[in-house]
Amino acid sequence: MRLSTVKIAGRATWGVIEGDNFRDAGAVLASRYPDLKAAITAGFAGVNDAAASAAAIPLAEVEWLPVVPNPDKILCVGLNYETHRKETGRSEVENPTIFSRYANSQTGHLAPIVRPRVSVNLDFEGELAVIIGKPGRYIPRAEAMDHVAGYACYNDGSVRDFQYHTHQFTPGKNFPDTGAFGPWMMTPDELGPLDDLRLQTRLNGQVVQEATFAQMIFDIARQIEYCSTFTRLEAGDVIVSGTPGGVGAKRTPPLWMKPGDVVEIEIDGLGILHNPIKDEAH
Repeated sequence: MRLSTVKIAGRATWGVIEGDNFRDAGAVLASRYPDLKAAITAGFAGVNDAAASAAAIPLAEVEWLPVVPNPDKILCVGLNYETHRKETGRSEVENPTIFSRYANSQTGHLAPIVRPRVSVNLDFEGELAVIIGKPGRYIPRAEAMDHVAGYACYNDGSVRDFQYHTHQFTPGKNFPDTGAFGPWMMTPDELGPLDDLRLQTRLNGQVVQEATFAQMIFDIARQIEYCSTFTRLEAGDVIVSGTPGGVGAKRTPPLWMKPGDVVEIEIDGLGILHNPIKDEAH
């Protein structure tokens, strides 16, 4: 299944993507699952039947929201490809580097990523988002993938000068409308094995990042195992699994996203996340 959160004529809802149509399962199941996170928590029970009876709305008529607009937490994995670790000059580590992104910093497919008025150092980071389906603490690596509800494209847009103010990443990773998430999530049974899938970031049509998920330093199972040791993972939580080398900050000269640009994150078999860049209004 492919599932998304959208607005239709100003009404927020969630549902299933079927071809070029959105099936408004949220309208059918409103009393049981008020949002996609609730449907994830319930293991999607009844969602297929609801989608079959729901109104079919052309995708051109929906406004895309972040796939999960209200996760309990978003955990981001830094420096998780060797190409990115080397370009940053960071040392090898035995455990994943984790930082947090706030839910209200996110934006949806086709919506603008906003360059804040206090910086011009807006960078791209194409990534795979992992949506947790089954909660847990101290999840063994061997069981970790059983806790995955699905996957989505993510652009962990970064305001680099604020990120580099100190050794803590948080300020540069949480400006409003910088974390793009979408268009939809796809369940693991539909996407299949991850290792050979390609992630590609394009800025104005030019490929700026490319890797397969087999190149991750810490794979998804290890990320879930590690994160669940220091926090209880909840259904609807998002793990943003790291970006490959090629980020704009490490190019000569730096390649920053600017108003008028278009950035795309594509993952084989999953979809394309497309966002224009605009300046924050004064």
